[in-house]
Amino acid sequence: MPTLEICCYGLDCALSAAQAGADRLELCAAPQEGGLTTSLGTLREVRSRIHIPVHPIVRPRSGDFCYSDNEFKIMLSDIAQIRDMGFPGVVTGILCPEGLLDKARMQKMMTVAKGMAVTFHRAFDLCSNPHRTYHELADLGVARILTSGQQQSAEAGLPLLQELNAIGTGPIIMAGAGVRLSNLPKFLEAGIKEVHSSASRQVPSAMNYCKAGVSMCSDKVADEYLRTEVDPTVVEAMQTLIRLQRDAQPTILTEHHFGHLDHLSGFTSN
Repeated sequence: MPTLEICCYGLDCALSAAQAGADRLELCAAPQEGGLTTSLGTLREVRSRIHIPVHPIVRPRSGDFCYSDNEFKIMLSDIAQIRDMGFPGVVTGILCPEGLLDKARMQKMMTVAKGMAVTFHRAFDLCSNPHRTYHELADLGVARILTSGQQQSAEAGLPLLQELNAIGTGPIIMAGAGVRLSNLPKFLEAGIKEVHSSASRQVPSAMNYCKAGVSMCSDKVADEYLRTEVDPTVVEAMQTLIRLQRDAQPTILTEHHFGHLDHLSGFTSN
């Protein structure tokens, strides 16, 4: 049965996703930055309280995936810390300036991550040669690739996802970026074995007093009194759909079983 990985931005999200039936969690911070390495305190709490596989992301900053020597040193240290804490997997990736896989550095990260399943994240979607990169990651022993098929959304990138998925002898192709309840059947019918979603919603702050005109980031239109968190009802609905896909024909699945879930299809996901 296809695997549902949920992207979580803290302990509360991780607890909600796990309780709602997620198969695996990606743990990171900073959703507006596309996901960055989370804090040591969050890692410790999640490791002690979550009992499904959790794969923390190792990404020291936002932006591209070509890192300085200092940034790379930090990444190796973070991977070692995550390994020593007993996490079963890690999510990371690195490119060279030409847009190809930085094989030498990726090999060093694989060595430090020995014993863990390594997911190469969406750096894959910014590489200049996805087929070459796929085979190089296979040679390195990478477990899976989180990718949108080099498009803005995984739905738009389905042709490449299917092409890579059909190879079948390398890393698992996990579809991510815009995977939500409304389009999940497309990925299941395409034979994608793993899907990645934030299954998220915007939640208002608990603050009674809200200071107007002051932002904590350079985005002056950002709302400091809204935050992103996992919606457990969406996680549950996605798992229900996956189970039905296992037992039902695709036509029945898309046209008959999910009319009662249409009200959930507008929730955002990554």
